[in-house]
Amino acid sequence: MSYINENFLNLQDSYLFSTIAKKVAEYTKNNPGKEIIKLGIGDVTKPIAPACLEAMHKAVDEIGTQEGFKGYGPEQGYEFLRKAIVENDYKARGVTIEPDEVFVSDGAKCDSR
Repeated sequence: MSYINENFLNLQDSYLFSTIAKKVAEYTKNNPGKEIIKLGIGDVTKPIAPACLEAMHKAVDEIGTQEGFKGYGPEQGYEFLRKAIVENDYKARGVTIEPDEVFVSDGAKCDSR
């Protein structure tokens, strides 16, 4: 059985990264001698892993054809993707969950409103 992460209930109605930027700016002002390692949007340290890059190229080639083009996905996500998530993420960790219990979205912001 799955449970909701109760921390979602504590989210404020503001953009997370702008809130983080304000807090970092305030901390920097109050602690000028401290070094900050930023891991926010755009602050990556390594290139995309080869396996991810290969998968992206394959997906781009696929949607560039009439047969492979899918358009916008279903509201809960493509069934093949939800099944893959169940098999490779949940079952691989010993968790029993069905594909209809998984949804794929474009991020937490739209899901928490």
